[in-house]
Amino acid sequence: METRIEAFLKRDRAITGAALVGLSVLSWTYILAGAGTGMTALHMSALPTSRHVTGPMAFMEPMAWTANYAGLMLLMWWVMMVAMMLPSAAPTILLFAALARQQKEAGRPYVPAGLFVGGYLAVWSAFGVAAVALQWIFEKTALVSPLMVTTSAILGGLLLIGAGVWQFTPLKQSCLRHCRSPIDVLTRWRRPGRFGSLLTGATHGAYCFGCCWVLMLLLFYGGIMNIYWIAGLALLVLIEKVAPAGPMIGRAVGAAFILWGAGVLFHFIS
Repeated sequence: METRIEAFLKRDRAITGAALVGLSVLSWTYILAGAGTGMTALHMSALPTSRHVTGPMAFMEPMAWTANYAGLMLLMWWVMMVAMMLPSAAPTILLFAALARQQKEAGRPYVPAGLFVGGYLAVWSAFGVAAVALQWIFEKTALVSPLMVTTSAILGGLLLIGAGVWQFTPLKQSCLRHCRSPIDVLTRWRRPGRFGSLLTGATHGAYCFGCCWVLMLLLFYGGIMNIYWIAGLALLVLIEKVAPAGPMIGRAVGAAFILWGAGVLFHFIS
């Protein structure tokens, strides 16, 4: 009997892990394919940005913000957040699934890990809505080019400095501690039932949002569809959350962002 239970638990963990891997792969595939923009991410990443180009490409007309285009941008941001954030959240999701299995063995209702993921991603969906609104404002004010990268040295420098400073704030460090050790969220804030799973997932998502939202704004500097910038930020988030020296590395990168941003502003005013 014990062997059969262990085999079931291993199979259950494998299914949950495979689902997370599959969702991550699909998300990255969609981003690499261009997220409906008509060009692959690799192609867009290889194009010169309007900060450096002076040819005809610098005078590309921005896309008209129709309802369809806004929906496409919202989908792009949402899938991008799934691709960037889900790998770093996977250990917490697997831990939640393990706790849910223990509740099932104790005779309590089974709470699927999928609902936890849904609550977690709902937080980043809200961020996606805000990011699309910000993108619309930046494009209307010519602060972002049709290639979806900032044209303003001042905006770029401030984004870099802001992201760097955020890495040292108490709120950032508090959220990061919860992301690195989520057992408090999964025990203290956990509620029974399906709604409880959604709420717990959203709570963990709120901590991850507090940890990483300023870093996500750097996509406006490096290029919203620049695959190297996307992968680099995703790697930084993963390192911060799972590596033993993650917080120290995050602060070191923050210091580098501050110096980088200061250099951008100094070059602009000099």
